[in-house]
Amino acid sequence: MRIDRNAPFSRQDSNVILMSRHRTDARFPHIATVEAYWHALRGQRSMPRRSEIDPRGIENALEYAFILEQIAPGVGRLRIAGSHLSDLLGMEVRGMPLSAFFMPEARDDLAACMEKVCAAPTIATLTLEAEPGIGKPVLEARLLLLPLSDEGGVVNRILGCFDTSGSIGRAPRRFAIRSRRLTQITGHDVARDWHRPKVTEQALAPLRGFSEGQTTFDGAKRSTTGKPVIRNLRLVTPQD
Repeated sequence: MRIDRNAPFSRQDSNVILMSRHRTDARFPHIATVEAYWHALRGQRSMPRRSEIDPRGIENALEYAFILEQIAPGVGRLRIAGSHLSDLLGMEVRGMPLSAFFMPEARDDLAACMEKVCAAPTIATLTLEAEPGIGKPVLEARLLLLPLSDEGGVVNRILGCFDTSGSIGRAPRRFAIRSRRLTQITGHDVARDWHRPKVTEQALAPLRGFSEGQTTFDGAKRSTTGKPVIRNLRLVTPQD
């Protein structure tokens, strides 16, 4: 099978996605991997569905990736999180709010970005800098937030990537927002009425860690039914 490497995303085979031409920042290479995967999945739509995400499609970026559940506008908790996020805080982070990675003065801006991602829908890219201190060297970061819908069209999940440049040093590391870029998504269904998730008292209860779905982003592949997970996506690079 011949693959056109001049196209940003090639779908000559439904199981093959070519993402080698997506823009890459050498300091944050995992951001480009996750964003290219999301764009390839969505095609001409506004966004892919949560059920379409297969962690093996971004296996080189798994430890930096996460899936966030929006439980209220601007409020989200980590349903799945890669090991790099746990390294940043020095603890298991699944079930924690994303705001735990940010200094108090940055949390309102973060909430506004998350709300925009799910409401517009929008892609958010935040440039971050960690608070310095004893044993805490300079640490820059890039945070990517990408909306996901459920089968009913409710935008209540965010696929994200938290990539850093520099030594983590002594945890926990918390960040300030230095800049942000919001890009509204276009697609053939972008004008539809995206529904907000229903907010319940249970959803707003204290957040507790747990594992979701068939797999984790730490490299351990598991199925809730005990059956093998079927591969439905494969990355193709110029070396393949």
